[in-house]
Amino acid sequence: MQFMLLFSRQGKLRLQKWYVPLSDKEKKKITRELVQTVLARKPKMCSFLEWRDLKIVYKRYASLYFCCAIEDQDNELITLEIIHRYVELLDKYFGSVCELDIIFNFEKAYFILDEFLLGGEAQETSKKNVLKAIEQADLLQEYINDKLSRSVLPPLCLQ
Repeated sequence: MQFMLLFSRQGKLRLQKWYVPLSDKEKKKITRELVQTVLARKPKMCSFLEWRDLKIVYKRYASLYFCCAIEDQDNELITLEIIHRYVELLDKYFGSVCELDIIFNFEKAYFILDEFLLGGEAQETSKKNVLKAIEQADLLQEYINDKLSRSVLPPLCLQ
């Protein structure tokens, strides 16, 4: 996988993950072109399209489009399954994920994606294992936050 984009029906980019080095200018150009192309397609059209030297695989869930660019030799159906698995992970974590969850908890959405994909390839296919790793990271973060809040020095008393 070259990259993954999440964007709304209004064309607002909600999440982007790039697995190939590109300049910011090129990323913006690609994003603009793909968002326009995907949004212009009719709902009944195929979720795969040829674009430049890549294949674009996308799927709409509620108000969000999940869009991936893959190499010509990569399997489109596996990519659709990867998109679906990511949505399932987001659903499990957030409890019926919506666009606002992605907007206000984008760090967690990226973290979930990073636990699932590494370098554009699925590193863990088990939802249970991914969710367990995320839960452990949340517990560690809570522990650190608790320790930091307890170690705050009391204000100096001036007499």
